[in-house]
Amino acid sequence: MTEADLWRAGVLDWKTLREREGALGLSPTARGRLERALEASERALSERDAAWFGRRLPGREHWRLYPEFARETAFLDIETTGLSPYEGIVTVVGVHSAEATRSFVAGDDLEELPAYLRRYRVLVTFNGSRFDVPFLAVAFPELIVPTVHIDLRFVFYRLGLAGGLKRIEAALGVGDRAGVEGLGGIDAVRLWQEYRRGNRSALERLVRYNRADTVNLEPLLERAVRDLSLRLLPSSAPGPSAAPFAAGG
Repeated sequence: MTEADLWRAGVLDWKTLREREGALGLSPTARGRLERALEASERALSERDAAWFGRRLPGREHWRLYPEFARETAFLDIETTGLSPYEGIVTVVGVHSAEATRSFVAGDDLEELPAYLRRYRVLVTFNGSRFDVPFLAVAFPELIVPTVHIDLRFVFYRLGLAGGLKRIEAALGVGDRAGVEGLGGIDAVRLWQEYRRGNRSALERLVRYNRADTVNLEPLLERAVRDLSLRLLPSSAPGPSAAPFAAGG
């Protein structure tokens, strides 16, 4: 409610808040606390410390950080041989970012994943808080998951879209699945088994399938940020850059 009141008063970013704090009717103590908070926020942003904001925002609001930290965001999806980390193994992990899209494969370079993920400050998954991250935590006890984790399953549920990743992609007309149309989780297990029996092309198809799951998370997040921004602040122009909390907002 306080946030909405500030927006209605035209306070949409830190600069405006500082300029108008005298008109907010705050006590000297509250104004001092506000000034210290603004300074700490500006410092954390200049240091690219997404975790600082992640610890202060509810998890359901972590999506607001994406516009500012897009280049430090990792989109991640995993393939496994089962639904439990104690009964199956991680076979392929895809990590997509502004700089590259990389696939890690069990028995090849999967052990490099924990070190690779340390370069990112924001993690984006689909149902990863319940599946991908717990699975990886068992496989890699040393894994450090970014404090800011945007789970698109729950983001889209908030927008009224339930179901799996592919269902939501189809509903929104988002994503590219050229070459892996119709494949699902059971097919991913089958392809891994075929690869283990010596079929190299099965691994190539599995990696392509995993890449589609991973890369398609980016346009989905951009769509979600736009829609949630417009819900919170209807006067915002469409697009990720309009998100409240972006650019010191």
